[in-house]
Amino acid sequence: MKMHGDEQIAMLIYPGFTALDLVGPYHFLSGMMGAKVHLVTNGSDLRPVASDMGLAIVPTLTLEACPQNLTLLFTPGGTDGTLAAARDSRTIGFLRDRASRADYVTSVCTGALILGAAGLLAGKRATSHWSVRALLDQFGATPVDARVVQDGKVITGAGVSAGLDFGLSLVSKLRGQPYAAASMLTAEYHPDPPFLGGTLATTPPPIGRAMTGLFDEFVAEVRKLRCQPPTGGMPLSPYLGSNRFEPTQ
Repeated sequence: MKMHGDEQIAMLIYPGFTALDLVGPYHFLSGMMGAKVHLVTNGSDLRPVASDMGLAIVPTLTLEACPQNLTLLFTPGGTDGTLAAARDSRTIGFLRDRASRADYVTSVCTGALILGAAGLLAGKRATSHWSVRALLDQFGATPVDARVVQDGKVITGAGVSAGLDFGLSLVSKLRGQPYAAASMLTAEYHPDPPFLGGTLATTPPPIGRAMTGLFDEFVAEVRKLRCQPPTGGMPLSPYLGSNRFEPTQ
């Protein structure tokens, strides 16, 4: 068991993020002895950042102050807040820059849309929340229906609660499975849902149809997202595998 390390981990937070997308992985990653987990705001200062349900998280760094070289870069999902982050050139520029040197580039839930807008999913297998998973192909990705998907250094988690599986998977990669198993035991993570459901396939159809309809407006906006072109005529990071921007048709 690798007890100590020196990982540098940056977890993006932005107004309207989904708290559990962040908090689940944060619990396991911050529990790695010696690791430094930075809560990085895309705001101009370190004032608390409110989630989509009002839970506010206090950031530790701004985008500019975040370490240049990271072990792991992460973004959570959300709905309206995620769309805003995916359209924000400053946030996208930050992700492209740090991703070019990070060992792992990761997301949970609709956070994958922000990675997609940054061009970081092109040619990769990836997952996201069930409501928008199929739309990852807009960013050149291959959608996969799984809780956690790894393709090279890109690791994505499915919707919200999948962040717990995702977090444990990352701990296992960084510190080994025995360490992850110890973290899992400490958290007493042994899922036993009170009833069947949680996926469209296992949820009663009337509930599934109602919830799908609830996401219609959000999904319509997601359909408009595309990989953002570089600003100022600059090429995309070499990490993206190309020196030129190729817009999605």
